[in-house]
Amino acid sequence: MNDQETRLAAIVRADPGLMHVLTTVRGLGLNDWRVFSGAVYQSVWNAVTGRPAGYGIRDYDLGYFDPDTSWDAEDAVIKRVAAAFEPPFRDMVEVRNQARVHLWFENRFGESYEALADTDEALARFVAPAFAVGVRLEDDDTISVAAPFGLEDVFGMVLRPNPDRPRAKGWDKAVASATARWPELTIIEPEPA
Repeated sequence: MNDQETRLAAIVRADPGLMHVLTTVRGLGLNDWRVFSGAVYQSVWNAVTGRPAGYGIRDYDLGYFDPDTSWDAEDAVIKRVAAAFEPPFRDMVEVRNQARVHLWFENRFGESYEALADTDEALARFVAPAFAVGVRLEDDDTISVAAPFGLEDVFGMVLRPNPDRPRAKGWDKAVASATARWPELTIIEPEPA
């Protein structure tokens, strides 16, 4: 684990809400799971800016990987995860089988999306490198980190478009939402097409 991953793990451990989600999900035995996106990078931004743990966090994105891509199989996991939490977490943990994303992504977001081989591969397709961070509480209580673009942008509070995909249609909305809560962010706009 490098210094930034160690620092990230300490921030995660200091966030009671995020640790509650990680501990509860670990007990469910999901395959190849991670909590990623907002709950992770926003926890870092809160620590960097001195805001309280949990500030600005609207949900906890939970990805897992099940080769059974039927809606019924995913729905069963969604219900099982919901049953493991009391409110408000029951309504805040959003579960998606990463093996199914390619089935609905284009209709929802207007971009093609190739099938994934595992949960961590999804991170490389996120809108911004700062968003592409996932964590998992392992059986030995370590926190494993997946960050295909590294952690420099998340700790530097830099939002730039993912260099490996076209500018996301939701880029402007994502930037507006983030800067409304963390005005300290540095935004690097995508190059004009």
